[in-house]
Amino acid sequence: MSREPENKAHDLVREQYLYLTTRGRKSGRSREIEIWFTHRDDRFYIIAEYATSDWVQNIRTDPAVQVRVGGKTFSAQARIILAEKDLELNRAVQDLSRKKYGWGDGLVVELIPDEAAQTT
Repeated sequence: MSREPENKAHDLVREQYLYLTTRGRKSGRSREIEIWFTHRDDRFYIIAEYATSDWVQNIRTDPAVQVRVGGKTFSAQARIILAEKDLELNRAVQDLSRKKYGWGDGLVVELIPDEAAQTT
């Protein structure tokens, strides 16, 4: 039995940032940010301090994103987690962020790796 996925997840814990690329909602150009993240159940989570941040607005327009973390780059779908609809997940992600960074307030965004990216 391979323990590779567990080791990969363990390696991600050491990473401090991921790099998120969105498509500009007005320009259509790629926009990359460096941001704190957490990882849970094969998904990545980031938190926007402000729901009005440009990258959040870009995701609202086009949820297809690129993620670079720990030497890997992959496509993903971004999903804004609304606290009033998924309070348990929202709290869990904020708690993970508080443990890792000492901060976890804001709008939670889930990054779901595309299936093709999970096999490469």
